[in-house]
Amino acid sequence: MASSLDSSLKNSKRVCLFYCSEMKDLAARIASESDAIELRSISWRTFEDGFPNLFISNAQGVRGQHVAFLASFSSPGVIFEQLSVIYALPKLFVSSFTLVLPFFPTGTSERMEDEGDVATAFTLARILSNIPICRGGPTSLERFYFGDNVLPCFESGIPLLLNRLQQLPDSDNITVAFPDDGAWKRFHKQLQHFPMVVCAKVREGDQRIVRIKEGDPKGRHVVIVDDLVQSGGTLAECQKVLAKHGAAKISAYVTHGIFPNKSWERFKHDQGGIHMSKAQKWFAPTTIE
Repeated sequence: MASSLDSSLKNSKRVCLFYCSEMKDLAARIASESDAIELRSISWRTFEDGFPNLFISNAQGVRGQHVAFLASFSSPGVIFEQLSVIYALPKLFVSSFTLVLPFFPTGTSERMEDEGDVATAFTLARILSNIPICRGGPTSLERFYFGDNVLPCFESGIPLLLNRLQQLPDSDNITVAFPDDGAWKRFHKQLQHFPMVVCAKVREGDQRIVRIKEGDPKGRHVVIVDDLVQSGGTLAECQKVLAKHGAAKISAYVTHGIFPNKSWERFKHDQGGIHMSKAQKWFAPTTIE
């Protein structure tokens, strides 16, 4: 994430990094990676009625500085207070403002299939597109459906995966698996020097079952690659079919693990249902992109 901030700002000047309460630990880790990043604090107070009572500490001290805000839109209840800060920071006469949003939550449900469906992804993007322009110009922000007031920038977690795979003792026996065609389209060009397996969901009666569409996992250490995991059900089904077809090891690498209602517990060894053997494990990026 530190390198992401550096590349976004494209200079060697110091960056004042603000953060929401949920990202405090990650912000500290980021700052520890670079002497050019200085942590700045915000008082996340509330009035008696529960509405935000916010205060940006030493606001005058960021004038003329490069400023970034590490956000977390993990639930609707925390978005409003962060938007208030996001709108306030560019107006403090800063040289540049970068919003680091590791996960754009409504982006997983942007399809409109029936009349009356509300595109909440577009609504949130429209709100972010109206972040005030600072002295240095529009806000830098990760890509999605934004307007002219922001400059979208895409950062991928694939380089982290490549670095991790190169360190493995069986790096010459790696096969990359994709749980569906969508994942293959997004990532195969960056991983094309690996043998690949592409899975797909097929309908059998009333059930949708994961099958291998292309490739052979037999005897290989197979790494399932995807960007977003909700409950983990598809990953678990991929693991089953890959093991059935002779994979020697199975790992998974994802950048955004949602796991609502503690659904991650299905992968624990002490659960009676789906679990991973000692040869099977998760790779998680050292930073969230």
